[in-house]
Amino acid sequence: MALPDPKPGLVINYSYLWRREADKGGEEGRKDRPCVIILAVEDIEGDKIVTVVPVTHQQPSDLSNGVELPHVTKKRLGLDDERSWVMSTEVNRFTWPGSDLRPISRNRSDQFAFGFVPADLVRKVVDQIRTRQRVAITRRDD
Repeated sequence: MALPDPKPGLVINYSYLWRREADKGGEEGRKDRPCVIILAVEDIEGDKIVTVVPVTHQQPSDLSNGVELPHVTKKRLGLDDERSWVMSTEVNRFTWPGSDLRPISRNRSDQFAFGFVPADLVRKVVDQIRTRQRVAITRRDD
């Protein structure tokens, strides 16, 4: 299994745990979904700590809560044709690679990433996060 190097902008297939699910005692995401890495740092022990934001088909009620993923980018990544948003209201944080990283498909069991989104899209999401008073952080380490 060849794992990709976690870098900002990389879209991985991940079992994202929404904050509302975690607050109800959930420990596993209900489904695997594309997630964008927005931060990857090495801690003092040399572990890579990764922060991801979810991609969803549900349009945010407030457009300052997410950035639409361009159709051309979705096509290049091999995602579906439905409109999607990269959400900026919450994140999952975990030690790479973690137990919730998933292959992108059954046919590609050795691939865990779809590719990269444009750097300006990552900047927009990070800018939205920075302007918030609160961002829900769900720690996903076992």
